[in-house]
Amino acid sequence: MPTPSASPTPPLPYTPHYPIRTERLDLRPVHTDDFDAIHAYQRRPEVCRYLYWGPFEEAESRASVAAKTARTTLRAEGDILQLAVVVRETGRLVGDVTFVWTSREHRQGGIGYVFHPDAAGRGYATEASRALLKLGFEDLHLHRIQAELDGRNTASARLLERLGMRREGHLRENEFLDGSWSDEVIYAMLAREWREGREG
Repeated sequence: MPTPSASPTPPLPYTPHYPIRTERLDLRPVHTDDFDAIHAYQRRPEVCRYLYWGPFEEAESRASVAAKTARTTLRAEGDILQLAVVVRETGRLVGDVTFVWTSREHRQGGIGYVFHPDAAGRGYATEASRALLKLGFEDLHLHRIQAELDGRNTASARLLERLGMRREGHLRENEFLDGSWSDEVIYAMLAREWREGREG
């Protein structure tokens, strides 16, 4: 199998310069005192409908927040960044995003996101997810970044398409969720597609 072409890689461990700032948002490490804001959406059935967890009781959300606070640095493939998304103007935490470094050798990563429904329709999830793509392609020099979602989650699919990600696969009934089989859809983007989108 051919070896991927040489590309600069960040020194390990790699910690982004926080906060990661976009036009309207700050992406920063999760703090323990973010519990109320995060539990406010983790406990909602409509938020968790297409996810692999939840809705969470208070104890489950506390454990989730505690785990997120430690996910701020990449030390090896498989490591995860989990970051709070805060609207800079108001200081309100509206969701959290996930970046996973899936393979150093093959320069692969993944993204995910969960947002409070009250923040819907403002483009926050798109803006925050684009910042994760930038981190992956421009800071970590990845070759490919993907996202997986429940096949019924059309709103999330539209978000990924707005980012310029391609629908690559549709896995039929490969997950058993909430008492029924569900499909999984895979979206992805290559580094050259990211560059073309930035240049276009």
